[in-house]
Amino acid sequence: MDPSRAATPAQALAIHGGFPDLPCRLVEPGGLINTTWFVGEPPRFVLQQVNAIFPVGIHRRIQQVTGHLVSKGLVAPRIVPALDGCLVTPGPDGTCWRLMDFIPGVTLDAVDSPARARDAAALVGRFHCALLDFPQDLTPLRPDPHDTLRHMAALGSAMAECGGHRLCAGVRSLGAEVLGGWERWQQRCGVGQLPIRPAHGDLKISNLRFDAEGRALCLIDLDTLSSMPLALELGDAMRSWCNRSGEDGETAEVDLAIFEAALEGYRSTAAFASPDELASIAPGTWRICLELAARFGADAYREAYFGWDPSVAPGRGEHNLIRARGQLALARAVERRLPQLEALAARSG
Repeated sequence: MDPSRAATPAQALAIHGGFPDLPCRLVEPGGLINTTWFVGEPPRFVLQQVNAIFPVGIHRRIQQVTGHLVSKGLVAPRIVPALDGCLVTPGPDGTCWRLMDFIPGVTLDAVDSPARARDAAALVGRFHCALLDFPQDLTPLRPDPHDTLRHMAALGSAMAECGGHRLCAGVRSLGAEVLGGWERWQQRCGVGQLPIRPAHGDLKISNLRFDAEGRALCLIDLDTLSSMPLALELGDAMRSWCNRSGEDGETAEVDLAIFEAALEGYRSTAAFASPDELASIAPGTWRICLELAARFGADAYREAYFGWDPSVAPGRGEHNLIRARGQLALARAVERRLPQLEALAARSG
């Protein structure tokens, strides 16, 4: 191995310098893209092996954005530069290692009450407000993750190519339903013109950190920092927060009380959001469910993007087909509840 590249956490810390012999503990369950360790006991830092899909410029953006957030009084996990000033350490196969501040607190896998949703959404509103005057461009640094047409085309290609794959029947059956749902979404909702706002880009509930008293403290995992309409930013949040079954269940129902509380909390701190933007969140939630079902469905065949958990399924494809079915079930539930969700959004505006 190239001695300038690290393949293990210990090697990454050695190259980074300044932190001799600190123990590393793998964080489980991990994320779908990056692998994370706590460094020190008790933890002092967070070490991540960052997937090669993220361009190197994202680390500079994270440091600029977190500095801006801290200047506005928000808590944010800052990158700890190496002794030579570099923000990352090279890893194998295009990955890199990044050391960040450890933010004490807890991470949740599900929203357990409307009060939690209200508090979390209020934090997201403060995050968005703090970035309204961020002086740098937040144009996406990688292909738009919410290019729904591209994801639907990729699913269609997977359906056409998967003959002979062990999961082909499942991919094609799921894909037909997803593409049918997307056609209904386009007929019902269309794609309107909404303002582009600073965005976290991946507001699943596990990307929020809560303090010891259970209050929402900060947003983490900032590799997806970008700009997009609130329909997509908060639609993704509601997809995660309002799903009673989690992402490894094949059935789903949308929690109306959590949806309403989240919009109330967001509106309490995000006065800039217009009624049209708030009204877009319900159809945005439906769209994101379909989009993620398409992405998981394509990867069930290609087995090349999302990680997987051997305790859930025997292979990457099987796990991602489970995820795809869960997101499709949630899309169906959101579609059924769409008039109610839209009424709740109108009330919050």
